[in-house]
Amino acid sequence: MAILPIYLYGTDILKKKARAVDGVDSSIIKLMVDLAQTMRKANGIGLAATQVGDMRQMLVVDQTAIERAARDEEEEEDAPLPSEVKTLVMINPFVVDEEGTISLEEGCLSIPELRAEVNRAERIRVKFRDDNFDEKELTAEGFLGRVILHEIDHLNGILFVDRIGKTRKTFLNSELKRIKKGEVDTSYPVVTALEV
Repeated sequence: MAILPIYLYGTDILKKKARAVDGVDSSIIKLMVDLAQTMRKANGIGLAATQVGDMRQMLVVDQTAIERAARDEEEEEDAPLPSEVKTLVMINPFVVDEEGTISLEEGCLSIPELRAEVNRAERIRVKFRDDNFDEKELTAEGFLGRVILHEIDHLNGILFVDRIGKTRKTFLNSELKRIKKGEVDTSYPVVTALEV
């Protein structure tokens, strides 16, 4: 088990498309565990393998954090917190259906300290392989659906800033240049464009 460095905006690997996984072996299991630990160390709610320099189609989502955020949003103070940490592992995920559109603010561990409004589907249906490599299908909406779409984008070489308008991105250029140089303060290890 290891905390892996997260590649920052400007590194070439974040613009590449990941390759499909053929099955679960010891290296895939290690990647699952390392991704989950790295995500939690960075206080993230999702993490794609490409963000840690691995070109296999895998992502993890912290379902416990998403449930907590949903509970806070609904202000159900009496609802118990989940007793265990639940991590959703998705191998070779792809969206088979989308409904509606909603614009919400997003951030990214690969683009720290920067947030922007992004349009995404309100509800999705996604197929994937789970941690046992069993085929699954999931319908997700709200925050969970948004996180899954964000991470699938990473596996396809797309960053959330690629989904905002050109005018808005122009206003973010100075911040993006700063991140590209590694001029950010993070609680987790990173790899900058200048280091690769």
